[in-house]
Amino acid sequence: MRVPKIAVVGSTNMDMVVNAERIPVPGETILASNFFMNPGGKGANQAVAVARMGGDALFVSKVGNDVFGRQSSQLFNEEGIDTRFMLSDEVLPSGVALITVDQKGENSIVVSQGANNSLLPADFTSEVLNELEQCNMLLMQFEIPMETILFIAKYAASRNIKVVVNPAPVQDIPAELLQYVHIITPNETEAGLLTGTKVRSLASAQQAAKMIMEKGVPIVIITLGAQGALVCENGRMSVVPAAPVTAIDTTAAGDVFNGALVVALSNGMPIPEATKFACRAAALSVTKEGAQSSIPYYNEVIAGFIKQG
Repeated sequence: MRVPKIAVVGSTNMDMVVNAERIPVPGETILASNFFMNPGGKGANQAVAVARMGGDALFVSKVGNDVFGRQSSQLFNEEGIDTRFMLSDEVLPSGVALITVDQKGENSIVVSQGANNSLLPADFTSEVLNELEQCNMLLMQFEIPMETILFIAKYAASRNIKVVVNPAPVQDIPAELLQYVHIITPNETEAGLLTGTKVRSLASAQQAAKMIMEKGVPIVIITLGAQGALVCENGRMSVVPAAPVTAIDTTAAGDVFNGALVVALSNGMPIPEATKFACRAAALSVTKEGAQSSIPYYNEVIAGFIKQG
């Protein structure tokens, strides 16, 4: 397998996770059964997924000048991620995420962006942009400022770099951004919020995918959790089933999906096969606790991929 160069621009957080019987309702206090800290952030998770899937990951992010920021940088280096453009904010702290995971493996997450919110277009010097041009794909999420996402997407598209956007956490998307996006990968909730519809079935997911495609995105992949993923490629729709597993913790499953997807595509896999590979990687991730600690390696994914056919 050749090693594709993939740029990931996005967030770095430290996840503070509690396990509980269920996710509390507003005003309720419940007792947790466990607590641990785990490196996270959607951008960081996706960069680690790219590296573990065999991709050459260039990661551009910003952390605070604190213990969480230093720990994150060290861990990325250990993963073989190119961290030359991991920037440090001297005022804001590193981002943190407060995560509750229930007995079914479902989670509720609140993120404090911290230094992630100060990753701005001015941070992308000519040196960063020149390195970006060595990549064949760019993967981004929405835990950094939208002005940065728009700036980098426009630049990448002008250099024929395929832009993949995972619109999470969902927010208003400038119409201009969509003209630079090659692939968008919302989950059911995000697809519904992006289109103003309720995505509760395959039929409604298909309608949402069609609406997003009509806004100018050639490829829409809506992840459907245990049901797999709906692929809409230039108007043609297909469903890729999920691998059957018992979920322990769904944290970072979407990030694993996106990291695996871009590596598979960079290696020449067609969209349906790349989506199948990404579904398998995401399925493996939910069988373990944590964000980056749950991300599988290429050999694990390909073994299950070949076994399932």
